[in-house]
Formats: sequence, structure tokens, C-alpha cells
Amino acid sequence: MTEIGSNLKIIREKIAAAAKKSGREEKDITLIAVTKTHSPEAINEAIDCGVTDIGENKVQEIVDKYDRVKPVRWHLIGHLQTNKVKYIIDKVYMIHSVDSVHLMEEIDRQAKKHGVVMKILIQVNISGEETKFGISPDEIDTMLEAAEGLTNIKVCGLMTILPKVDNSVSLRLHFVNIRRIYIDISKKKYNNISMQYLSMGMSGDFETAVEEGSNMVRIGRAIFGERNYG
Repeated sequence: MTEIGSNLKIIREKIAAAAKKSGREEKDITLIAVTKTHSPEAINEAIDCGVTDIGENKVQEIVDKYDRVKPVRWHLIGHLQTNKVKYIIDKVYMIHSVDSVHLMEEIDRQAKKHGVVMKILIQVNISGEETKFGISPDEIDTMLEAAEGLTNIKVCGLMTILPKVDNSVSLRLHFVNIRRIYIDISKKKYNNISMQYLSMGMSGDFETAVEEGSNMVRIGRAIFGERNYG
């Protein structure tokens, strides 16, 4: 077994154990392999090992790699500028990082041009850290109300990125808080909004995230090793 295959096996075992603690199974959790800076060859190796979803942070990397990677579901997980939506609208399965009504409207406009309905997640800055993108929890209702009037997007859930914290208690609390918001939205009746996915958890904290209700984790370093920025 290759190193990537071995890493994936360990990660899946950890996901299964964390899912069990929350009354679920491994199959209930979508694993997104984050491929920032990694080669198409490494990505294809992960796909050969059963990866069905990959996540890229940058539009340019999707464009550069798209034709050199085996069939897979692409996720744009990094910050997205409105003027770059047009380059990926026909390539990605889901956009995780929607953090403004303006961006959401542009995704809807470009999706309409291509005759697709784009799945999106609303990025919430649950920790309030200034260096993180995402809307504050009190802006969510405004986003959801705007989404109701759009025809070519589908809000499928929430996404968050947590700061690196030494205190595992505060980390878990952030996960608990966004899970609570996710459940509250699920109980309300909105048009065009379905809380299917709670995308939270990365290489350093995915087990805690799954224990606290995440059903979509974004893991790069633990699969592929350290990134090469050369």
C-alpha cells in the first residue's frame, strides 16, 4: 500500500470511530481530500484509493489540474472573488466559501448562463477571528432570505474554519455552537435551502468535528503530507 493509501486507511478508521461516538457511521461522513499545491499524479493516486471528492482553495489550481485529474467531485473551499466565479462554475460540484449576498448572486448569475444549479455552503466565522473569512452568525438570516429569491443556487448547509487553538475545550465549543445554528436553520421553512451538510474539521481537528456533528471534513496534510510551496 502506498503512503497516501495508508494515510487514508488511518483517517477513515478515525472518522468511523468519531462517527460512532455521535451515533453515526463512516459512510455518513463525506471525506474531501484537500489538494492545494499537490500534483495531479498525487490526486489521482488518492482517487485510486477511493477518494470521491477533492477540495481546492484556489480557482487557478482547479483550472490548471482539471483536465489532468480522473473523474471526481470538485469542491471550491477557499475564498472566492466574484470575478473568478465564471472560471469554475462548470467544473465544481459545490462551493463551500460563500460569504456575501453579492457573491451568492454572482454564482447564481453564472450558473444560470450554464444551465446548472450550483450547490453552495454559507461560510460562517463562528470564532469571530479577524483573519478568517465568513459571515458572523447574526448575518445568516439575511443570507438565507436573499437565497430564497435565487433560482440557480441551492444552499446545502454551512461551512466553518476554526483558528488553531491550544484549548481543546474552546475548539469543541465552537463546533457545538455552529452545530446548534445548523439545527436551528433545519427546523425553519425556507425556500431553496436544505441543511444537508455541515462542513467543518480539517487535519488537526476532524475527529472532534465529527464527534460534534460534522458530516463533511476537509483533510489535506494528513493525506498528502506537508504542502510544497516551491
